[in-house]
Amino acid sequence: MNIFVCVKRVPDTSEAIVKVDDSGRGVDSSKFSFDINESDNYAVEEAMLIKEAKGGNVQVVCAGTQDADVMIRMALAKGGDSAIRIDDPRINVIDPLQVAKVLAAAIKGKEFDLVLTGCMANDDGNMAVGVALAEELGVPHAAMVKKVEAGDGKVKVYRELEGGISEVVEMDLPAVITIQTGINEPRYAPIKGIRLAQKKELTVLKLEDLGLAPEDVSESASLITLENLYIPEVESKAEIIQGEPEVKAAILAEKLVKGGLL
Repeated sequence: MNIFVCVKRVPDTSEAIVKVDDSGRGVDSSKFSFDINESDNYAVEEAMLIKEAKGGNVQVVCAGTQDADVMIRMALAKGGDSAIRIDDPRINVIDPLQVAKVLAAAIKGKEFDLVLTGCMANDDGNMAVGVALAEELGVPHAAMVKKVEAGDGKVKVYRELEGGISEVVEMDLPAVITIQTGINEPRYAPIKGIRLAQKKELTVLKLEDLGLAPEDVSESASLITLENLYIPEVESKAEIIQGEPEVKAAILAEKLVKGGLL
């Protein structure tokens, strides 16, 4: 089974102070550490599990700069066979539809059964790339998938819906699946795998190599315009009332009366 898995390099903002840069349209990432997008990591693991069960080939695809090579090599160390990185500053990475067009151009013309992506990007919160990628490739898709059962010519997937409900979908192959976190337990790359990954093929492509015109994936061609980023102002805060229960009750009652809530 031939599988493409799409990955994205994103900043880890869990312990960093997020600041808007001087342009007002970006974030100062100088103090950030970067790693693979969380749900993409699960997509990589799912690709490896399917390969181990069914045989075949896993190819990693990423749109990004050379800084993403470490992340890509880690995916190769886990069992990926080769990788493609599309590195072109003319790509409008803000628009998920244009990103999907670029990824699709790297996959079209190649034999594949499955394309796996993460269900959502940690940095911008977009969930459209995987679905748009299926449209560009002209194949069926399923999003927010929590379980995959790959068979001969078909794949059965279990989708996570709201309210704890699951939906079971069977699709003909080839297909695109966006993977939800928690579907598996991502493995650590073994030392031997890390060494072998350095020798695996990583092809770097430009738009011309993909047969795409720059104006097709540029900001000027996008229907989305990023006007500005800003940190939301905190308009209210919690107040801790100190004292004995009777004192706290009196203070709370007074505040509720003054606030018009009693």
